Amino acid sequence: MIKVVRGNPTPEELAAALAVVRARAAAAAAVPSGAPLPPEQWSDPGRIARAGTRQPGPRSWARTYWPV
Repeated sequence: MIKVVRGNPTPEELAAALAVVRARAAAAAAVPSGAPLPPEQWSDPGRIARAGTRQPGPRSWARTYWPV
C-alpha cells in the first residue's frame, strides 16, 4: 500500500512514482539475493546508488562516491 502523506500529486506524477516503485521491485525480484553480478554490470553507476543512503557526519564528503 502506498500512501501520499504530504502534497497533492497530479495523476501523472503519481503514475510516474508508482512506475518507478514497480520497476525497482521487479528488478529486485529478478535477481536472487547474494548472486554475483555478471561482468557487464560491474561498471553500472546504478550499482553504487543501490548501496544505501549515506548519512551526514564528519568527513561525509569523502564517502560520497565510494560504495559501502
